[in-house]
Amino acid sequence: MEVFKKDEIVEGYRIMSELGRGAASIIYLVRDDKTKHIWALKDVQKVNDKSERFMAQAESEYKIAQKFDHKAIRNIPKIIKKKKGLRLNRLFLVMEHVDGKSMDDPEVKPQTFERACEVFKQAGSAMKHMHDVGYVHADFKPHNLIVDGSNHVKIIDLGQSCQIGTIKKRIQGTPDYIAPEQVHRREITPKTDVYNLGATMYWVLTRTKVPTALGKGDSLMGRVDDSLLEKPKPANEINERIPPKLSELIMQCLEVDPAKRPEMEQVVDRLELIHAMLKAGVKDRTAQMKAMKE
Repeated sequence: MEVFKKDEIVEGYRIMSELGRGAASIIYLVRDDKTKHIWALKDVQKVNDKSERFMAQAESEYKIAQKFDHKAIRNIPKIIKKKKGLRLNRLFLVMEHVDGKSMDDPEVKPQTFERACEVFKQAGSAMKHMHDVGYVHADFKPHNLIVDGSNHVKIIDLGQSCQIGTIKKRIQGTPDYIAPEQVHRREITPKTDVYNLGATMYWVLTRTKVPTALGKGDSLMGRVDDSLLEKPKPANEINERIPPKLSELIMQCLEVDPAKRPEMEQVVDRLELIHAMLKAGVKDRTAQMKAMKE
C-alpha cells in the first residue's frame, strides 16, 4: 500500500499527518492549500481482489452521507476516483475533520451521568435523522462515536449504513455491539440502531461488553435460537451508581426481539427526561447543603 509523507500534495491537499489505518485504507489529516481548510482524507487503495469490497463500501459511504444534514453526523463533501485503464483502482474521500476522541478510548469517559445522557441523546438524535430519511447506521459502537472537549458528538463511519429493510448478503457488524437480527441476516431496521446504541451505552457505563449472538471469541452462533441467547446483567448491577431509570432504558434497548425495543425517538425523549431529572437532583442536593450550613 502506498503511503504519503508529510507535506506531500495529494489531489490538491497537503499531508499534515496520518490519523489511522483500516483494512485497505489510510486516513490523513490534510490542508487545502487554496482555502487553508483542514480536512480528513481517506485513501482507499486496491491492493488485492478483496480490496474491491472496501472501495465499494467507501463509495457507498460517500453516497449515503449526501442524504444527511445533521450536525452530529460527519460530513463527506467530496469523492475523488482514480482509474487504471477502465477499472477503478483508488479513491479518496474528503471528510470533515472531527476534532475529538472516540468513546472507546480508555481516557474518554463521561465525568457525570448528566454528561453521558447528553452524549447518548445527541447520538440518538443523529440516528433518528438517518431513520427519517430511510437509512440505518448499522454499525454504531464506541469507536464510531467521537466526542470533543465541549461534549459535542459526531457519528462517523457510514460504511455499513443501508436502507431500512435491507437484508445483507453476509453478516456485518461489530461482535460486541451487533444485534441478533444482524447475525441472523434478517431485515436491518431502526431498531437495529437502538440495540447498537444500547450495547454502546452498556459498555461506556459499565466497561463490560454485552454477550451477543456472535458468542465469545467471535464464534458464530447465528443458528442458535434467540430465546437461548445469554441475557446481560442489568447495567446497574455491574455499576451500582447508574441511575435506575437509565439502566432500565439501556436494558430495554438490548431486548433480543426488536418489537420489544423502544423507538429511537422514545430513547431520545427518555434520555432528555433522565438528564433533566439528574440535573434537578443535583440542584436539590446543593440547596439542601446550603440549608444545613445556614
